[in-house]
Formats: sequence, structure tokens, C-alpha cells
Amino acid sequence: MRNGIFESQLDIRLMATPNRVWTLAHGRSLELGGRARIMGILNVTPDSFSDGGRYAAADIAVAHAVRMIEEGADIIDIGGESTRPGAEPVSAEEEQRRVLPVIEKVAGMPGAIVSVDTYRAETARLALEAGAHIVNDVWGLTRDKAIADLAATTGAGLAIMHTGREREKLEDVVSDQRLFLEKALQTASRAGVKGDQIVIDPGFGFAKDANENLALMARFGELASLGFPWMVGTSRKRFIGSVTGRDGDERDIGTAATSVVLRMKGAAIFRVHNVAMNRAALDMADAVLQNHDG
Repeated sequence: MRNGIFESQLDIRLMATPNRVWTLAHGRSLELGGRARIMGILNVTPDSFSDGGRYAAADIAVAHAVRMIEEGADIIDIGGESTRPGAEPVSAEEEQRRVLPVIEKVAGMPGAIVSVDTYRAETARLALEAGAHIVNDVWGLTRDKAIADLAATTGAGLAIMHTGREREKLEDVVSDQRLFLEKALQTASRAGVKGDQIVIDPGFGFAKDANENLALMARFGELASLGFPWMVGTSRKRFIGSVTGRDGDERDIGTAATSVVLRMKGAAIFRVHNVAMNRAALDMADAVLQNHDG
């Protein structure tokens, strides 16, 4: 594109996701590659940027998890602390009070796969004991490195996210991804986490402006060299609003468009609020990729 948004040429190659098996806690696993996988977002918080308070009550949260599974979610990601910019931090005890009852109930559903969205090793430990299978760390092992030790000892799936918060970023978005994620992957490896337990996340929206997010999408194929499956979370992010002029759940159509673009560039897992819309969009993307591969 020649509008000044992207510094390098747009990569338009189709990149099918390699077939992999993501190893999870409690003897579970999830095949990645042939079909896009969806992680449904379940915020049991009063102040998340898009749906704060909507699912704070445990029974309502569990009902929403059931609905997302019926709509095609492969994973339910349960978080008890908002990660929006400027959100007030909560104590570990409050985070655990919010998430553990919901995790226990959702994990008890036949076939359900549960992720806990936390950067605290103690919350992650209790969540895994309650039945969770995955730890989703939005601070990429920089806040509490004991999460890596926990993943190594429990065999839990580990999602490591890039963030630009509280650090100096490199000017080039792809170079900064490599710098941050390679360090995080070294931390995981030193702790004994196996490669098949790990997926990585570019952290759309986390201390990245609209141009940086769009450039990262355009150049996403350059990150394949890191060698791990990618999970992406663009859902309802501010940069979608900057393009579409829409707020909140009105950004779901824009989110589905980003999911398709990133699927075409090799992403495997999509963390979203609107499961049904993204499931339909990703089914179309998969059909194109399968035809292209064929």
C-alpha cells in the first residue's frame, strides 16, 4: 500500500498453518493447522473494555461459556483482571475469587478446554488445579517467570504474548516482536517447558498504535521464522475502531475481517468475543486455504 501506513511492501502470499499438536494439562491436546481454532473470551470482570460487568456473575459467565462452545469455540479463556489501558489492578485474591468458580464449572463440561488469562503464577496454579488446561500470559513471562516453571511441571499449554508496555520498543514492529518473544522463549526453555506446549501471540493493541497494528498485520508472514503456532487477539481493539469508526461490539465485523487476513498469513488460534461471526468467517478462509493447498 502507498498511503504511508506500511513501511514495507505488503506480503500477500497465502500461508497455510503447519499441522501441529498443542499439548495441554490433564492429558489434553488440541490439533492446530487444518482448521482455525477459536478461543472465546470470557471476562469475569466489572471493567473490561468491551464487556466489563456483563459476565461478572458466575452463573451468567458459565451460561455464556456454554453458548460460545455451541457457537464453535474450541477454548474458553477466563480472565479476572482487565488488561485495558489504565485499568485498576486487582489483588491476586480478588482475581482468584472471580475466576476459580467459573473455571471449575466450565472445565467440568464434557470436552471443554479452558484457559486462564493471568500473569500470576499462583493464580495459574490454582486455576490448573481447578481444571484449566492452558495459561495465557499477556505479559510474556516478564511479570512472573514462575509461570514457566509451573507450565514445565504441570504440562500445561502456555500462550506467550508480546507486549510493548513498560519497556522501550524497537522502531520496527517485526524486529521488536522477535526481540521480545525470543527472550520469552528462552525463559520458557530454561524452565523446561517443551516446544509443543507453547503458542505465541503478537499482542495486538498492547502499547501499539493503529499504524503499528496495521503494519504488524501486513507483515505477519515475516514472523513464521519463530517456529511456533500463532494465537492472535484483535477482537474489538481500538485500531479496528480507528479504521471503521465503530465502537464496542460494533467492531465485530472489522474483527472478523482481521481474523481472515491473519488466517491467510498463518495464524492458528483466534481470541474473540463474537464466536459465531468469526467461526463463519474463518470457515470461509479455511475453505480457500484448503483449495489453494490442493
